[in-house]
Amino acid sequence: MPIHIRLDELLKEREMTLTELSHRVEITVVNLSILKNGHAKAIRFSTLVRLCAALDCQPGDLLSYVPEA
Repeated sequence: MPIHIRLDELLKEREMTLTELSHRVEITVVNLSILKNGHAKAIRFSTLVRLCAALDCQPGDLLSYVPEA
């Protein structure tokens, strides 16, 4: 998939665990793992807003487009 989720990188930069983020955004660790590993088919804007607020980032910091070769 050409959309890359940078959740792992942002968590490392902020020294935050997936479990801590899960509590902050009220999303299960399982669902965050699905998103983090690039297996999510979609993301709701409300989820994106909560992630950006918890990680103090912009949507473009969380998502990137990498064209397939």
